[in-house]
Amino acid sequence: MHQFEQFWSYTVSLLWGLPLVVFILGTAIYFSVISGLKPLKLFFHAFSILSGKYDRKDVPGEVSHFKALTVALSGTIGMGNIAGVAIAIGMGGAGAIFWMWVAGLFGMIIKFFTCTLACLYRKKDEDGIEQGGPMYFIECGLGKRFKPLAILFAIAGLVGCIPMFQVNQLASLLESELSITPLYTGIAALLIIGTIIIGDIKRVGTVTAGVVPIMFLLYVLSSIFVIAINFEVIPGIIQNIFYSAFGKEAVVGGATGLIFKEVLVTGIKRAIFSNEAGVGTEAMAHGAAQTREPVREGLVAMLGPFIDTHIVCTCTALVILSSGVLSNDSGVLMTAQSFNQALPGVGDLIVYLVFTLFAVSTMITYSYYSLKCARYLFGKKLGNKYLYIYLSIIPLSAIWSQSTIINIVDSMFALMIFPTLLSTILLSKKVTDEMYRYFEKL
Repeated sequence: MHQFEQFWSYTVSLLWGLPLVVFILGTAIYFSVISGLKPLKLFFHAFSILSGKYDRKDVPGEVSHFKALTVALSGTIGMGNIAGVAIAIGMGGAGAIFWMWVAGLFGMIIKFFTCTLACLYRKKDEDGIEQGGPMYFIECGLGKRFKPLAILFAIAGLVGCIPMFQVNQLASLLESELSITPLYTGIAALLIIGTIIIGDIKRVGTVTAGVVPIMFLLYVLSSIFVIAINFEVIPGIIQNIFYSAFGKEAVVGGATGLIFKEVLVTGIKRAIFSNEAGVGTEAMAHGAAQTREPVREGLVAMLGPFIDTHIVCTCTALVILSSGVLSNDSGVLMTAQSFNQALPGVGDLIVYLVFTLFAVSTMITYSYYSLKCARYLFGKKLGNKYLYIYLSIIPLSAIWSQSTIINIVDSMFALMIFPTLLSTILLSKKVTDEMYRYFEKL
């Protein structure tokens, strides 16, 4: 087991360094320049699309714009917003939150590009249903000679989208608060996910459309209440976030470069784990949207990082930093302790309900992503059998260490980012052409 943990620790340190962060930020800046930030100017138009104003049933795709966004959000609004933010603060300090905000803003532009491509280049499966996602826009947009990139994405997605982190954190919470054995939590998660994912994206979309708005509002309103209780310290926290973003030691010398690098990498890494911009997972959900206008779904997808990072992650960060609770416990327990301090008794109920909803909804969406990668690699019939391997890993992830789980998932996300962003760069002109055509039509 020790060698297993060492392997993943070495792998993540190899893949997740400053070069990958520079690649991500450089790509986002490039997309911002060539698009002239025009997608951000249609921010409110995206809500109009989301309202159903442009929905049509006689167009390609399987779910509405709203359901596609809720599927994507159920994968992003989850333990990454709760445990991931706590871990970011624990590893990179308050300054990591600043870089999460930066990554969220750039993530909006990246998602516009990747999710527009997911609807622009779709491929029919064995049942004649059009499928979208990075592996499909790589193969259909760039041609067969780029298929190894599509395969790399699908293999990494196969493993990276196993909800190991979600199960692990939920098991940690329930063991700490209710003394439930982690393995039992893993088995319960297996049964819940298995029941829902045996259906298709329509069933997943129906479940997430009901759960996501409720859990979002419940968590945000609860967070705002906690922040209001500690409001007198909030201005100082905001100041500290900006000050720490570039390393406090910048004032007095010392290992400034190393500190800045660690804060930057930690913030970007945790933001991407939270909002998945550039990873390509969210493009698999948005690629199922019913539309003949790919740009529309790109604009809807752009709302994801805003809701996920700028609203939910910020709420979590302010709750933790205003409570003053910093511990060596798992990320989810640190957040739980912060809520409990401000809302004794009531905080427990929020922790149990919201955290469980977050974890389960993310597990459901991730299982859809992983199964979609399996179907791409092995075909629908054989790919469906992967579900049994997938489900068997879930109970095991409940008993593995948090650090091992994070290293496995981060490594797979890094391997997904490379083919997703490289192919999107190569196809970026197709996106801008579609963008200007759509804007002119408006």
